[in-house]
This record gives sequence, C-alpha cells and structure tokens, in this order.
Amino acid sequence: MSFLLFGLGVAAQAPVLAQAEGEGGGLSIDLFWIILSSGNFIILLVLLYLFAFKPLNKVLDERRERIEQGLRDAEEARQQREKAAEEHRRELNEARREAGEIIARAQKVADESAAQLVATARSESERIVERGRSEVEAEKDRAIAEIRAEVADLAILAAGKVVGGSLDGKRQRALVAQFLSETDAAEGGKPR
Repeated sequence: MSFLLFGLGVAAQAPVLAQAEGEGGGLSIDLFWIILSSGNFIILLVLLYLFAFKPLNKVLDERRERIEQGLRDAEEARQQREKAAEEHRRELNEARREAGEIIARAQKVADESAAQLVATARSESERIVERGRSEVEAEKDRAIAEIRAEVADLAILAAGKVVGGSLDGKRQRALVAQFLSETDAAEGGKPR
C-alpha cells in the first residue's frame, strides 16, 4: 500500500522534475515511470480482483448455482409429474380392466343363475305335470275299477234274475270275474 502511495507521490512530482532538468520541450519516454505506472495499474487490478471481482464472481457463481439447481429441480419435478401421470394412467387402465372383469363375472353369474332358475322351473313344471299324469292315471284306474264293480254287480243282478236266484254270491262273483278276464283277453289284454 505504501508503495502505491509512494508511486502516486513520485508521479505527481514527475512533471516538475521533467521541467527542472530542462530537456527541451519534446516528448520523452521514461522507462521508470512506465514500469511504475504499470505496477500501480497491476496493483489496482489485483485489489479490484480481490475486493470487487472475486466477491462479485462468488455472488454470481452462487446465483448461477441456485438457478442451475432450480432448473434441475424443475426438470426433476417435471419427470416426477410425468411419472405420476403415467402411473395414474396405468392405475386407471387397471381399474377399467378390473371393472370389465367384474362386469363379465357378474354377467356370467347372472346367466348361470338365470339358466339354473329356468332349469329348476322346468324340472318343477315337469314334476307337476308328471304328478298330474299319475293322479289322472290313478283316477282313471279307480274309475275303471268302480265301473267294473258296478258292471259286475249289474251282471250278477241280471244273471240272478235270469237264473232265478240259484247262484250264490260267491259263485256269481267268480263267474263275473271270469267273464271280465275273457273280455279283456279278447280285446288284446287292455284293461278298461
């Protein structure tokens, strides 16, 4: 620092010295003053670098680093957003696929239930029809049996009137039963 002050003090005396020596009025180059001025300029540049440019560069570097970090963070956030959007799309597609499967299973269960209900109703109706047929057949057999018994009674009465009572009840029934079985055999064995 004192060198700088010394250089400034000497530089201020330089015009006076140049006039005192009386070297004519021409322009002269003094190497000492050029070196001294260059040294002062270099010292000034070093001091500016140390006290102005270096802190300024540090501030600018920190700012650049913050901006770069902000850009990296923004890029990372964009990638995470895209990843989250892709994950959301995948989950949505998976949910749609699962919903389709559930609907298909429900439709299949409904179809199976409907088929089972139809089969149950069909078997129930067949059972009712079969029971009705068997009841009709039983009623028909009972009616035929009643008609045979009535015919047998009428035949016994008629035979008793014709023969005049000589046949007893047991003998009359045996004759009617024989007559009915012969009639059945003559008609092809079909009972009435």
